Amino acid sequence: MVLNDPLANMLSKMQNSLRVGRNQIDVSNVSNFMLQVLELLKSHGYINAFEVKSTVRGKVATVTGFETINKINVIKPRFNFEVSEIIGYEQHYLPAKGFGIIIVSTSKGLMTLDKARDTHIGGKLIAYCY
Repeated sequence: MVLNDPLANMLSKMQNSLRVGRNQIDVSNVSNFMLQVLELLKSHGYINAFEVKSTVRGKVATVTGFETINKINVIKPRFNFEVSEIIGYEQHYLPAKGFGIIIVSTSKGLMTLDKARDTHIGGKLIAYCY
């Protein structure tokens, strides 16, 4: 089976695990991009830990402790945004002001939408979590 969007598959696997009461998943074929998203989620307290192991078929990540997540999903299509449009995207994807994060890709790397606002740079919307 071919995975079209591995990041979306990882985030939906986390969301589905929450619905059935588990707080640990194993994700195969983890890319560096996905590891950076996991690192952002860990730094903001949405996941407790993740461990990466190398296997013959690629990297496998074990993600644990994401019971504080209410909803997590990717943003498709990955819209371009400018600093002036940030408030509109926050209102569209987050339930309340200051509640949750939106992960964006900029020329300075992956960061949250709040940090992109502070540094006055635009980029592409990747995912949201609250």
